[in-house]
Amino acid sequence: PGPASVPDQSAFVLKQAFYKSLPVLAGYIILGIGFGILLRNAGYGLLWAFAMSSFIYAGSMQYVGVGLIAGGASVVTAIFTTIMVNARHLFYSISMIERYKDTGKYKPYLIFSLTDETYSLLCDGQVPDEASGSRYRFFVSFFNQCYWVTGSVIGSLLGSVLPFSTEGIEFSMTALFIASFTEQWLTGGNHIPALTGFLCSLLCLVLFGPEHFLIPAMLLITLVLTAVQSRIRMDREGTE
Repeated sequence: PGPASVPDQSAFVLKQAFYKSLPVLAGYIILGIGFGILLRNAGYGLLWAFAMSSFIYAGSMQYVGVGLIAGGASVVTAIFTTIMVNARHLFYSISMIERYKDTGKYKPYLIFSLTDETYSLLCDGQVPDEASGSRYRFFVSFFNQCYWVTGSVIGSLLGSVLPFSTEGIEFSMTALFIASFTEQWLTGGNHIPALTGFLCSLLCLVLFGPEHFLIPAMLLITLVLTAVQSRIRMDREGTE
């Protein structure tokens, strides 16, 4: 293929990344609007909403951050709360090490933008073209953040002119996870990761309760999937 095919390939990767990100679009716009309204009601305007969603981009932690900022929390409290709320990202990062290790110039942004929903889209490892896999993952991550920033800005603008109740809006995140899970179940041939996540989460929910189950569940999921992958690899090597 000649040089003229390069722009075509770039356009194809961009298009595929956009299609991949569409399940996140509605959820991030709605949740971003909710965040922007809450931040506006706390006395912080458009620039704050744009800056927090651009440079922090932490989803649920941004919602928590509104209360921390409005309540005058100390830096130590903010750091400790952030670690506790976003500790689950440690497990996401561990499982993405192999896919992100050779991503070159895209790596810093890919690490920064690895949210729950972006992880759910990229964890299956499927890319339209291995040669452009890093660029594809970058665009999926970038589109997702654009949706979040856009929602935050819209929410800040709406919050300045319209009364708006945010009661129940947090369910959008749950609905988004269900949609992502369903899509992966229908399109993926291997259901072991999905079943592992569901069963481990259910077990830890029963054992530790709804307030404390998340970290134990993530640890258990990581251990089980590591053991399963090791066993599959050993069986594969034994048959070769």
